[in-house]
Amino acid sequence: MKRLNEYWQAVRGNVCAKCIDSDPQGNCRLTGEDECGLKLHFPKIVETILSVKSDTLDAYIEALRQNVCASCIHQSADGKCMYRTSVDCGLDRYFPIIVDAIEEARRNEH
Repeated sequence: MKRLNEYWQAVRGNVCAKCIDSDPQGNCRLTGEDECGLKLHFPKIVETILSVKSDTLDAYIEALRQNVCASCIHQSADGKCMYRTSVDCGLDRYFPIIVDAIEEARRNEH
């Protein structure tokens, strides 16, 4: 995907630096089964965000649930996710900031 690294740098600078699961330099401390959902699903997250044309966050969240969460191993068949419920999913926790960072990077393309 065009500019994926640029989107990653924009998100990393806005999200990872503030994430409770990172060290003071913004490096992720999650490993193994607790791997960061943002990093794990990043290409699909970017594709999903770029496919939405809306002024409301709800449209982005709906697209996230359909395109990313639906294929995540932590979500059950009925759409429930223990990580989201317990606010342990960094992707869900920081999603508004992720959307803003990617949309800002998209605006800067032109």
